[in-house]
Amino acid sequence: MNAGALEKIEYGMFVLSANEADRDNACIINVVAQVTDEPKQIAFTVNKQNLTHNMVDATGRFVISILSDTANLELIKHFGFQSGRDVNKFETYANAARANNGIYYITESTNAYIAGEILAKVDLGTHTLFVAKVVEEKVLSEAKSLTYEYYHENIKPKNSSDVKHGWVCKICGYVYEGDDIPADFICPWCKHGVADFEKIEIK
Repeated sequence: MNAGALEKIEYGMFVLSANEADRDNACIINVVAQVTDEPKQIAFTVNKQNLTHNMVDATGRFVISILSDTANLELIKHFGFQSGRDVNKFETYANAARANNGIYYITESTNAYIAGEILAKVDLGTHTLFVAKVVEEKVLSEAKSLTYEYYHENIKPKNSSDVKHGWVCKICGYVYEGDDIPADFICPWCKHGVADFEKIEIK
């Protein structure tokens, strides 16, 4: 096991990959944390509306690619803004490799990956918290991890000046136009719920 991948974890942007039968899929997640040192265990949350969530839940296996601050919006759009039900994300993405468990990890703008097996799960309403043991980890580069703060300031789409009212997803920048946002609204891009939206303040 290549030491050091867990040290790359910061609150930011990760690509969670999974495989079920002949189907591969991946999505963007934002919360990954190390739980214990020995044995090595991590915890992460995934929105239940996402196909990747269902695959991890069904198979108990996954890979997390830790994105670096060299990532661009196109990469994040590819894995975060499209539904895996509509497109095979790896069919058009040549820059990927498989970990020892057979699941894809992202090689572009990625500084490390972690492969694991689910030990337990907790229902959090819109999301599931998965606790997993680390079975493989590898550092791919010395690049800095992509933090949420860096994404927010340098990569996320800017709000349109034409929008006078509405709500913006803090994760991906999608704008919901309207004074009130439904309590059960799910972002069509990154699949996060209303808890991750903030009201647009017109200055």
